[in-house]
Amino acid sequence: MSAVIGGDGFLLHTVHRYGFERSYLGLNGGTLGFLLNDVRDRLDAVCSAIAEGRWRVYDFPMLEARVQRMDGSEHVDHAMNDLYLERASGQTARLDLTIHDHATRLTADGIIFATALGSTAYSFSAGGVPCNPELPVMCITPICPHKPRLSPFIVPFGTRAHIDVYAPERRPVRAVVDGRDVDDIVALDIGPSEHRVRIVYLQGHDFTRQMMEKLLT
Repeated sequence: MSAVIGGDGFLLHTVHRYGFERSYLGLNGGTLGFLLNDVRDRLDAVCSAIAEGRWRVYDFPMLEARVQRMDGSEHVDHAMNDLYLERASGQTARLDLTIHDHATRLTADGIIFATALGSTAYSFSAGGVPCNPELPVMCITPICPHKPRLSPFIVPFGTRAHIDVYAPERRPVRAVVDGRDVDDIVALDIGPSEHRVRIVYLQGHDFTRQMMEKLLT
């Protein structure tokens, strides 16, 4: 088990730097810290819980992004939180979105695909629904949609989606996977990753209560 002291962003960075084979105990040294254990005003209790093994490892699914670039190369990455496409110029992006053989052209600033674990981050800020991290879902949240006026929606985890970027030379788009960006995108495939991430929470941790305390008050 590896301890990570910092904020949510630092936990994401640490997981992707050191891999998915270990478990991560996050201790909140930042602000919101939704993915982490709170330690403020209870440091002695936290130390005792760790020493006595009063904690549980949660195993969360991840998303896989297969990104096609204008130079013909493919970039593969994995997201424990979210992945999204966003416009890289002053023009709106035009994205041909296909889910379960249903296709639509979305004119928007971009679109977010989030795990339940990551639904409380950018997706929530963009108007998406925050989910309990234990729910097996993928959250899809358009960013400032113009046409159609597509609302955020939720699909079962395991759903696959494909996006083709319309006129990428004139309307450039970039992909961002857990904070790591890839430019010059022409297409993106999204689906479940073969990897999972293991995060440690101390005894008594309650995801729903944390959502109410940190996000809805």
